[in-house]
Amino acid sequence: MSGRKTYSTVDEMPDSVPLFPLAGALLLPRGQMPLNIFEPRYLDMVDAALKSDRIIGMIQPESEQPDETAPPRLSRIGCAGRITQFADTGDGRYLISLTGLCRFTLVGEVASSQKYRLGRIDVSAFADDLREGLGEREVDRADLIRTLKAYVQAEDLEINWAEVNTAPTEALVNALAMMCPFGPREKQALLEAADLQSRAAILVAITEVELARRDDGRSAPLQ
Repeated sequence: MSGRKTYSTVDEMPDSVPLFPLAGALLLPRGQMPLNIFEPRYLDMVDAALKSDRIIGMIQPESEQPDETAPPRLSRIGCAGRITQFADTGDGRYLISLTGLCRFTLVGEVASSQKYRLGRIDVSAFADDLREGLGEREVDRADLIRTLKAYVQAEDLEINWAEVNTAPTEALVNALAMMCPFGPREKQALLEAADLQSRAAILVAITEVELARRDDGRSAPLQ
């Protein structure tokens, strides 16, 4: 199957994907995730993906693992991404970039002789992920940017505001959700948001809580 394939409906998505469990990693539809691959099993995974549809399923391990000797239990929801950039560093590593396609529900795993895990997935609940820009009008963009400015000021960061102001709302929400250094639970909440408006609202709420914690111990969200 060509790596240049586009997906317009969930019926075109595969029903199984190689899984890359990574705590704190958040991939969202049309988002870009750079990855440094060095473990042998995941090098094999990338090799296999490049030979087929280039799709990998990003998913977080569950935060609590009752048996540390067993393979980690995985979250119920992940996101499938396609390898859109690839480089062999020559020192046993691959540098790749995944572009998010569609979220999925992990319904089981496929028995395999491979060292990496294969997941059976259901994408039927996330058909809207394939519709670029859906829900942008419902997002409170002004509130999002206000919160971003407060965060940038608190962290003493530099940001290209010209790019922020001209970025499409969907791209802005998803890029901020992926880049902000929140914990695995917060990242999972952003992934599982029902729609773009909900994701933006969760992003604002999480950021305000984080800012409040740093603001001399005060617990009230910033206004």
